[in-house]
Amino acid sequence: MPGGDEHGSEVACLLRQISAEYGSARLGLSGLAHGVSQHRFITQRMERMYELHVQLHAMVGEEAVALIATHLDQAEQGAAEGANQKASFAT
Repeated sequence: MPGGDEHGSEVACLLRQISAEYGSARLGLSGLAHGVSQHRFITQRMERMYELHVQLHAMVGEEAVALIATHLDQAEQGAAEGANQKASFAT
């Protein structure tokens, strides 16, 4: 990754923001809003993710897509593991 440690915390921050926007968009799919307002909410989250991706790409280049994919995959796995743990405690 170009820039090494000097951009490390900025990269981590952008990845957390992208993950938060992604999570919000996913929650929007099952939220109480319907139709146009739901679509608008999800679109805004995806547009914000794009803006964050552009910033990340400026820091790390082509590696940005791989970083985002890996980070979101890890977040999904962590959420699934957390849900499994909660389910095992309930039984």
